[in-house]
Amino acid sequence: MTDTSADLVILGGGSGGYACAFRAAGLGLSVVLVEKDKLGGTCLHRGCIPTKALLHAAEVADLAREGDQFGVKSSLEGVDIAGVNSYKDGVVGGLYKGLQGLAKANKVTVVEGKGTFVAPNTVEVDGERYTGRNVVLATGSYARTLPGLEISGRIITSDQAVHLDYIPSSVVVLGGGVIGVEFASVWASFGADVTIVEALPRLVPLEDEWASKQLERAFRKRGITFKTGVRFTGAEQNGSSVSVSLESGETIEAETLLVAVGRGPNSAGHGYEEAGVAMERGFVLTDERLRTNLDNVYAVGDLVPGLQLAHRGFQHGIFVAEEIAGLAPRPVEEAGIPRVTYCKPEVASVGLTEAQAKERYGGAETYTYALSGNGKSQILKTAGGVKLVKAPDGPVVGITMVGERVGELVGEAQLIYNWEAYPEDVAPLVHAHPTQTEALGEAFLALAGKPLHVHG
Repeated sequence: MTDTSADLVILGGGSGGYACAFRAAGLGLSVVLVEKDKLGGTCLHRGCIPTKALLHAAEVADLAREGDQFGVKSSLEGVDIAGVNSYKDGVVGGLYKGLQGLAKANKVTVVEGKGTFVAPNTVEVDGERYTGRNVVLATGSYARTLPGLEISGRIITSDQAVHLDYIPSSVVVLGGGVIGVEFASVWASFGADVTIVEALPRLVPLEDEWASKQLERAFRKRGITFKTGVRFTGAEQNGSSVSVSLESGETIEAETLLVAVGRGPNSAGHGYEEAGVAMERGFVLTDERLRTNLDNVYAVGDLVPGLQLAHRGFQHGIFVAEEIAGLAPRPVEEAGIPRVTYCKPEVASVGLTEAQAKERYGGAETYTYALSGNGKSQILKTAGGVKLVKAPDGPVVGITMVGERVGELVGEAQLIYNWEAYPEDVAPLVHAHPTQTEALGEAFLALAGKPLHVHG
């Protein structure tokens, strides 16, 4: 066996792994990055990027269909799924090529193959051993299914959904979380008959209850059916359809069943447990500095319990690189990570929900500003709003927004939250007119006690 040594050996080349590799290399450390598939991982090839390309194509389809409301004579002749996939794959391909170039420019040694963690400082790939002064576990997550529900044929997960070469005429989406509502949104825009089944009482159940109600109202207007508070009991498929059974006794027939019940940690088969890594339900346990129970072994991203977001993994990777380099970076706070669901309309949030704030502080002050008072939102013809949650006699501890394009506003929202700003700190800031950022400004003016355009 060949023995190759480096300052860091990173197992997994997704958002967390490559961010760690590039930042470490920039700090002068030698890096070996092991990836069994393609640099960029789930986010680039099967997740964030391809799904958002599909969502943009869906937005274009809606605009073509709805041109009359803007005085533009347009109609939707149809959706060429081959063309949509070509556009999507072009975006992915360009970003993938860029990542490969960055790896080369940063002098990161990329090893292709399935890596196994065989000792606290060693990763083995196809008989080759790579030894690091530090090892970073970054193997990400996989699309989960339910016990007894086999993924095959017309029963698919997001992994297959991003590569479908047809538009289903009807779809049952099992799961009303982020992935479920995003694909439901795409297929509804493409003309499919969509039904979402969610066992919990509301769609996007991890968001503020106000956001769920806003989204559900919008989905009803779009003709998207959803059944909440009902459990799935089974599915049978034949050559042309899937029959989905619910605990209520109802049966739904559809061309395709999308299983969107969340993602599990991709830890099995990598040798973690055998090497003595502390784990729980398949997740790798770490402290706030992302250290595992083994010396000089770290874990980042979806492998670590918490939000499963590409930008969380990315920031984890940067943090660990700086930690290893001795820069003593500030830990990544979970509540300070912005969250966006890219359906139509979008849901974007940072910090605590109203319920979480009441639990933590024993109370909360809230203010909701409707987008009906915002000029740019009226130009876009989007409903929704901005909800602020403030701790009693304290700073703003939660911001939730619903509406088209509000994902672009979450940058300012996360600065406000992470700087522990009070309403009177934000109220004097000038927001360009007409923009949707003014909705944030107006909400903070109102919460600071000087409302102008009041739309509750």
